[in-house]
Amino acid sequence: MQSTTPRVGLKSRPTPPRVWRRRSAAVNPLSIAAAAATCGMTVGVLLAYFLDPKAGRRRRHTARDRAMSRVRRGERRAAARARRGESHALGIARRTLNAARPRHREPFDDVTLARKVESELYRRARVPKGHISINAEEGLVFLRGVMDRQEDIARIELATRQIEGVRDVENLIHLPGTPAPPSHPKSERLRSSNASR
Repeated sequence: MQSTTPRVGLKSRPTPPRVWRRRSAAVNPLSIAAAAATCGMTVGVLLAYFLDPKAGRRRRHTARDRAMSRVRRGERRAAARARRGESHALGIARRTLNAARPRHREPFDDVTLARKVESELYRRARVPKGHISINAEEGLVFLRGVMDRQEDIARIELATRQIEGVRDVENLIHLPGTPAPPSHPKSERLRSSNASR
């Protein structure tokens, strides 16, 4: 059986406070003399180098020029970084403003639309150059030429219809050995465009 009575007579000993010992403030005089001698020798060598009667003037000017060059180079780099940061911030602000504006583009003229369709087809649809001829007339794009496969003809027409500014496509591309499909007369095209509006 355990007794629950407190023990009397046992005292816990307090831990003594730690005493931090200071290092001795005395400095070795030999180390002071060595540091002074090293500093004195360094100053003496620099003075002899820069105050030399024969080459001291050139050395002083060279050292000054190098120091000024470093300062100017640092200024130019800092100015270039500041300009780059300013241009970057201005570009972000303009992109943000332009993204918020509604875009109302004017329709392309015929020559511009034909060149745009050419560049898009040659780049994205991978149409071989020189195989088709592209003309535009009031948003209507005419495709003429000869292709080897019917799938390529359909793919080119579909890619042309997806280009911005193209109102309609008149596909006159045909397979080798077959006649070109007939073009619709202008009056018929005008009627169909007026009906679609």
